[in-house]
Amino acid sequence: MAKAETLIRQSVSLPVRLAKNVHAIAKTRKTSANRVLVDLIEAGLQAGESEKERFFALTNLLSESTKPAERKRIKKELARITFGE
Repeated sequence: MAKAETLIRQSVSLPVRLAKNVHAIAKTRKTSANRVLVDLIEAGLQAGESEKERFFALTNLLSESTKPAERKRIKKELARITFGE
């Protein structure tokens, strides 16, 4: 039997535009706004972790690469990850 996860109650104030989006998503999914917020937060944290893993993979490629064109491409990608578009 799976152990129940401990929950902590949090209060969050959202701008009206975001609250409307969250409620629309909840209605579409037939779930609660709280569940939507948890799902969005989890997805955001996972995306951040994936981006970090991608960054480190690219730094490894950069250190191993000897081709100037490939090094330039990798540097551009690292700059995009670090500074955005």
